[in-house]
Amino acid sequence: MTLQHYLDESVERFPERTAVREADGASVTYGELGALSDRLRDRLASMGVSPGDRVGIYLRKSIDAVAAIFGVLKTGAAYVPVDPSAPPSRNGYIFANCSVKVAITEKRFEEGLRKHLAAEGAGDTPLLVIGEAGGGAGLHAALDAVAAAPRVATIHTDADALAYILYTSGSTGKPKGVMLTQRNATSFVDWCSETFAPVPEDVFSSHAPFHFDLSILDIYTPLKHGATLALVPEDVGKDPQKLARLIRDARITVWYSTPSILSLLVQYGKLEDFDLSHIRTILFAGEVFPIVHLKALHARLPHPRYFNLYGPTETNVCTFYELPSTIPVERADPFPIGVVCSHLEAVVVDEEGNEVGKGERGELCIRGASVTPGYWNLPEQAAKAYLTTGVGKSAAASSERWYKTGDVVTEEPGGVYVYAGRKDRMVKKRGYRVELGEIESCLYRHPNVREAAVVAIPDDELGLKVRAHVATRDGARISVIALKGFCAQHLPVYMIPDVFSFHPELPKTSTEKTDYQTLLKME
Repeated sequence: MTLQHYLDESVERFPERTAVREADGASVTYGELGALSDRLRDRLASMGVSPGDRVGIYLRKSIDAVAAIFGVLKTGAAYVPVDPSAPPSRNGYIFANCSVKVAITEKRFEEGLRKHLAAEGAGDTPLLVIGEAGGGAGLHAALDAVAAAPRVATIHTDADALAYILYTSGSTGKPKGVMLTQRNATSFVDWCSETFAPVPEDVFSSHAPFHFDLSILDIYTPLKHGATLALVPEDVGKDPQKLARLIRDARITVWYSTPSILSLLVQYGKLEDFDLSHIRTILFAGEVFPIVHLKALHARLPHPRYFNLYGPTETNVCTFYELPSTIPVERADPFPIGVVCSHLEAVVVDEEGNEVGKGERGELCIRGASVTPGYWNLPEQAAKAYLTTGVGKSAAASSERWYKTGDVVTEEPGGVYVYAGRKDRMVKKRGYRVELGEIESCLYRHPNVREAAVVAIPDDELGLKVRAHVATRDGARISVIALKGFCAQHLPVYMIPDVFSFHPELPKTSTEKTDYQTLLKME
């Protein structure tokens, strides 16, 4: 089974059902989505795309983007989605880094993309440019503008073939590509089917951008079952009242997002003004859900089932926890990240890689069908990401690689894991994984920054804030507005520091390294 099989089978079973709907009402049936993705498959094949290639997708979230994803998969290639709101330099780097065969983009992004592809030595990368994404019309028009490509058959690759690459924050200052195979993805989607029991009448939210790993559940789970995918635009997704109205109007039955979005929704969405009784399941992942906001949401919407989903991009969801139907008023701690998913195995180890006892803290390691084979073109970094010592519950398991999540947990009775924090300096902000070192690398590019150190600090409202501590070359403060604007040229919005502090010099340890512990104590 491949991801493209999911769409093909739903086209056969539900050709007239709505597959994808945009917020403005534009929609596409399964039959129409299948036909549009077939046309793109043919065009990409005529441009030389073959199994094993990578194809970049630089489109705003839309029916066109969903069709593009399946069009790429049907050629046997892997898709590489990027953030349309990120700096063009970042997206150009990503496409050049994984040597995309073709990049699909909108006219508004074309000039910047060509410029930065050329700067990365990939200026000859062919582009398939559509006027504007939306409703599928832009992709149709781009395909209509040239002679029809010869029809080719959909290619169903083997389970270990690359399906997509998701780029995440990297400790070197450059994003790194997490490679995910067909097996990685389909094992997860099949687990979602088993756990959440989707039906054709369901309407799934699509709040996460397509370059974020939450989108894998969003896209493939409903489309496997003939349900409807309701696309949430970026501007609506950040406006609590507009978002509540969209949930009501689209009659969403399965909601999935980061806790920060749900926190905004319950605080400022005026949920009491909307009938949301059609929601049957609320899923959240990507960061810790502050218990005060979770209790408020549960009190406002007590009827759905709630699931806390946990996992890094490298495994997708690897543990889950269903909340009880009643949350005790006195509860002050976040809920556990739960039990390991049925298609995976987990173990908790100490610094030497030895399995710890139940109730003892250690690093959570995961093995199984959904675990990435590694990072694009970073074999040494990939090797460091795995534990290969003999641990686990079976002799067979001891010979396989375990992905080291970097998260510290304890295992409680019943195999329930409780999250205790990060092992390294990687944090989750708004559900995105952020390497604090990448933000520091950006700050060091500023001509007046002499020293920079970035820390994450707890925040009751947002879960955490990112504070940048800066020492300048001339000793003067830099305008915070100017500094944020500088960061925006190099980083996605979610990675820009929330707060800046200026110092004559940063504190140092006895070995003349930046003293992060002292910086944290300043908070």
